[in-house]
Amino acid sequence: MELTVYLAGQIHDDWRGEVKKLAKERDLPLHFVGPQENHDRSDNIGEDIMGEQPNKVFRDDAASSVNNFRTQVLLQKSDAVIALFGEKYKQWNTAMDASAAIQLGKPLILVRPDSLVHPLKELSNQANVTVESIEQALDVLAYIYE
Repeated sequence: MELTVYLAGQIHDDWRGEVKKLAKERDLPLHFVGPQENHDRSDNIGEDIMGEQPNKVFRDDAASSVNNFRTQVLLQKSDAVIALFGEKYKQWNTAMDASAAIQLGKPLILVRPDSLVHPLKELSNQANVTVESIEQALDVLAYIYE
């Protein structure tokens, strides 16, 4: 049984690649989806589809509507969600995706460092499982197959 896992979180480093590598090493039957990882493509998609916008506000609005559509489709098709909160980047997209997963009734694994326990306490309380590393998140998914 292959599960589809949505990887929610920032796109500025290769944490998704690490998750995929570790899952492959463990021979876990997981298929991963997530947000558009090409930052320029994500920022430009609205204008690429709808044409040049009159200013940056409209440009961002057009891009966010297309990105939100993509996220909603992929979240709905996913069996589970891993939402990673890290130390370095602002985490608005991660919080939005985690909240959407909760609203859709998707099982959610929240990954957050010890330093973010307090600011994420409400979201952590709504997640199915909260862990501190991607290795622990994969341990949770591996437990499904035992």
